[in-house]
Amino acid sequence: MQPVVQAIVAMPIVLPPTVLGFYLLVLLGPRGAVGEIWGRWGGGPLVFSFAGLVIGSVIFSLPFVVRPLQGAFAASGRRPMEAAATLGAGPLDRFATVALPLARRGYLTAATLCFAHTVGEFGVVLMIGGNIPGETRVVSIAIFDLVERMQYGAAHRLSAGLVVFSFLVLLVVSAVDRRWRAL
Repeated sequence: MQPVVQAIVAMPIVLPPTVLGFYLLVLLGPRGAVGEIWGRWGGGPLVFSFAGLVIGSVIFSLPFVVRPLQGAFAASGRRPMEAAATLGAGPLDRFATVALPLARRGYLTAATLCFAHTVGEFGVVLMIGGNIPGETRVVSIAIFDLVERMQYGAAHRLSAGLVVFSFLVLLVVSAVDRRWRAL
C-alpha cells in the first residue's frame, strides 16, 4: 500500500500541470464530487476562486512538502519513539510529543518549497483559477500575458524577479537546514 500512496503523492512531479488542472477543475467544479459537496455546505464556488487556487496549488506542490517531511521524520530515528513507548506513551502521544517536535526542521523546508514551487506554477493555476485580474491572476500568468502582447521588457523584469526570488528562497532553505543540522 505504501508504494501506491507514494506514487500518488509524487504524480504531480511527472504529470503535465494542465492534466492535473483539468481533473481538479472537474473535481472542484459545481458538479464535481468535491465542488458539489462544498456547495451544499454553503461554500462558494471553488473554481475560479482564491480558495480553489489554494487547493490546486497544495495538491500540485504536495511532493515538495512530503519529501522534506519524510526526511525530517526519518532523521529523528526510532530510539526517541521507543524511549517514549517504554515510558508509557501511546502511539498518538508519541507522535505529537516526540516525532512532531523532532521533525521541526522539515516543516519550514516543506512550507517554503511548497510556496516557492507554487509561485511560478502555470497550468494548474490557469485551469482552476483562470485569469481574473485582481482576483486569481498570478505572476506566471501575468508573464504569459505580457509575452502574448509582445511586451518583452516587462515580461523580462517580472521573470527576472521570479528568478531572484527562487534563488533567495533556496538560499534561505539551505541556510536554515544547515543551521538546524548544527544544533
